[in-house]
Amino acid sequence: MPEESEQQVVVIHTDGGCTPNPGPGGWGAVLRYGEHVREMYGGSSASTTNNRMELTAPIMALEALDRPCRVHVHTDSQYVRGGITSWLATWKRNGWKTSAKQPVKNADLWQRLEAACERHEVEWFWVKGHSGVDDNELADQLATRGMREAMGLPL
Repeated sequence: MPEESEQQVVVIHTDGGCTPNPGPGGWGAVLRYGEHVREMYGGSSASTTNNRMELTAPIMALEALDRPCRVHVHTDSQYVRGGITSWLATWKRNGWKTSAKQPVKNADLWQRLEAACERHEVEWFWVKGHSGVDDNELADQLATRGMREAMGLPL
């Protein structure tokens, strides 16, 4: 069987952040499928957190796909990757409580991310932030743009 080419996979890079944290925030995503590229971003002028913006980016990217796909999501957030690949099943089993019996933070977004993943075959990858990975750097720039636009600041 021939090796699967990268063109058969939607490759997504995501980022999110706030300045300050908590504070206004933005998210960005770069989606690549073969020669096709889509850049997405958004933000909130209301107080939010880095983690909420980091979660929003892959949610929005996955929800934008109009049919089931094989997807590789690259994030520089250990929180997002660890949550979706390891912690989610335990949180659900524990009624959305942590091991310390506290409510899971951002449960609304974790549930939305899980739902967005269900229609796709998703693999998650961690990439070190600000390390020269072109699409990660672009996702960071898009997140900044989303935050600045939400705040009515010049780009």
